[in-house]
Amino acid sequence: MTADPVRWLWAAVAVALWLAVVAAVGWRRARARRATADRASAHAPAEGGDALLIAFASQTGQAEELAWMTAASLSEAGLPSRVARLGDLDPDALKTAGRVLIIASTTGEGDGPDAMSGFARKHMTGPADLSGLSYGLLALGDRTYADFCGFGRALDLWLRSSRATALFDRIEVDDGDAGAIRHWRHQLGAVTGRAIEADWTPPAWDRWRLVARTHLNPGSPGGEAWLLAFEPIDHAAHWAAGDIAEIGLPAVDGVAPASREYSVASLPSDGRVELIVRRSVRADGTPGLASGWLTRELAVGDPIDMRIRVNSGFHGPTPEVPLILIGAGTGLAGLRAHWRARAAAGHGGSWLMFGERTSAHDAFLDEELRAACASGVLSRLDRVFSRDPGDGRYVQALIAQHAGELVDWVERGATVLVCGSLEGMSQGVHAALEQALGADRLVTLAEAGRYRRDVY
Repeated sequence: MTADPVRWLWAAVAVALWLAVVAAVGWRRARARRATADRASAHAPAEGGDALLIAFASQTGQAEELAWMTAASLSEAGLPSRVARLGDLDPDALKTAGRVLIIASTTGEGDGPDAMSGFARKHMTGPADLSGLSYGLLALGDRTYADFCGFGRALDLWLRSSRATALFDRIEVDDGDAGAIRHWRHQLGAVTGRAIEADWTPPAWDRWRLVARTHLNPGSPGGEAWLLAFEPIDHAAHWAAGDIAEIGLPAVDGVAPASREYSVASLPSDGRVELIVRRSVRADGTPGLASGWLTRELAVGDPIDMRIRVNSGFHGPTPEVPLILIGAGTGLAGLRAHWRARAAAGHGGSWLMFGERTSAHDAFLDEELRAACASGVLSRLDRVFSRDPGDGRYVQALIAQHAGELVDWVERGATVLVCGSLEGMSQGVHAALEQALGADRLVTLAEAGRYRRDVY
């Protein structure tokens, strides 16, 4: 043991900084829970009464948005309610509630939202005692995936095996199907005995104008990637790093197709929404409906319909908390907003790991990244290129290569954000993080909101 007072001083400083980071993380989680509780209490009538529990399990914010719409509808019908994250509850809390309405998303091939990993591991491995609990379940999914509504179905099975009683049959929603949502509203009215007449249409479209379109990877062996910039028309827009832009596509043969969602790559202070869009091409050579229109047919100066959706599940920590950003391809968009938010707050402390095809053609935003490193906005930048002869690696290889440093960052309180494709990239990154940190520790990070994903 050293008696050097200087070393003791530096050790004390290091411990103090670590404690500050831990306190900041805890404060952020407590603030988020307080905000949820405050918003929920706003729906309770002044005369009080037992509040109906509305619990959501959300990956990209859709389930959370529907939970608040449900609460607002019940409030307008004179029924008090409270909204909570399902992952923050346990069987005792559910049983005590007596009745619960659950909105649960499925992500990928039958998986639950990341924030539900702890709940599933602790409580859903076997039946609990939920006798006396009545529930209604709205399961969100996408039929383009094989295990449609897989998590919602698994949750329903667990509730039934735990002797909870279904108020009505599980309602499954395919990619926001309006008919299924109307059926949910109808069942709310049947269960509560009140007419649920509130308007459940999505927020109105805002008008935006395409003001710039830049080809990011000319000559690439992969698909074209474009940086698109849109400015608002006659309205002020507000969002946070991690939020999602939903774009309304033009009608085809008089029929309006489904909208498309993209990670926002900019901040309100930039005065415009920026997106990174890869032009997809079908097997017959025709372009994708949305990407073809956005990258070719839509002219600079043309207006579009767009609205910004809150995606609290991919919001970042407070600026002083270390941040590890991992992504590939167009996933750089969602990560970019986070390091730009840190720059605006006067903080760095971010480490970006990024993968693409070739360094000669696919080093997206190279000048901006180098400038961010030079200014300290990015503390560290590591990139791999899968088609380069001297490299040939994917982004998850960086996690294995720098596992020791990654563990050090996590032990200092770092949050890990992953953005990019669900197939391949996110799975490989998840496996590499499990190898580097341990599966149990990664689950713990997800439960604490320190491992978050925006994958598609």
